[in-house]
Amino acid sequence: MRTALFQHPDDVLHRMQWRHPECPERTAVIIERMEASGLAADLVRPSPVAAVSDEDLTRVHPVEHMALLRKLTPHVGLTSIDADTFLAPDSMRAARGAAGTAVAATDGVINGRFERAFCAIRPPGHHAETRLAMGFCFFNSIAIAARRAVEVHGLERVAVVDFDVHHGNGTTEIFAEDPRVMVCSSFQHPFYPGRGTEATGDHIVLTPLAEHTGSGTFRQAIERDWVPALERHRPELILVSAGFDAHRDDPLGGLDLITDDYRWITGLINDLAHDYANDRVVSLLEGGYDLDALADCAEVHVAALAGR
Repeated sequence: MRTALFQHPDDVLHRMQWRHPECPERTAVIIERMEASGLAADLVRPSPVAAVSDEDLTRVHPVEHMALLRKLTPHVGLTSIDADTFLAPDSMRAARGAAGTAVAATDGVINGRFERAFCAIRPPGHHAETRLAMGFCFFNSIAIAARRAVEVHGLERVAVVDFDVHHGNGTTEIFAEDPRVMVCSSFQHPFYPGRGTEATGDHIVLTPLAEHTGSGTFRQAIERDWVPALERHRPELILVSAGFDAHRDDPLGGLDLITDDYRWITGLINDLAHDYANDRVVSLLEGGYDLDALADCAEVHVAALAGR
């Protein structure tokens, strides 16, 4: 399975407070693990891509949203967006690089350069709503990729699947009235962000999970909720919000998943992509804040994407 591994050099430019969990080391440990394990040698390694265009951004976020973020960007130091989210002088450059990487990976998969792709990018994006940056997120990269798939490439049905420990409220808000894009989101509940947990149609599939759910109940819930919905939707492309913070070692989550759960759910996604999407999968890093667990989970996820 021809699979690409994307990264963007500008992600190191975005650093929030000292010892903030969403740090540049997150993508570094993923790439280091892929290289140390030999997995990277089996992957396509595209050159760094351009920042996302304003045209792609404005398919999801209005110009006022971008203008506000530019206005809030400091020349030195940090500006607080919320209690956990801060803008540094080059944060917008990193965020545009992350969204541009998502677009490039989506283009590459749809155009047949490779069947699947994983984007080790930051800052994450799935909490960013149409007009609101929050939860470490400024631009919703996966929503930008999905809109490009339907509006530029002409796909009729796309799916976004999100297994982060936190609900992808931004993605569900953006596609609440757009049935071309099915959004399946599993998440610890009650938990941050505490919003967007009402389904607005059959194309929004929500799987709230109690704290300490564990592997067995997680897998049963995904098979119960996601599989029949995705079989009904028949997506031509599957996009993955790959958050690894539901792992039992993660400091920000409490679902108590294990590393093998990420191999399992990737295999399930692969099977659905094989049946309906011509094997086309694009995965974007979202959460995951214990560096060792993050490297372990990303390794098994990408290995499964690559058919290893």
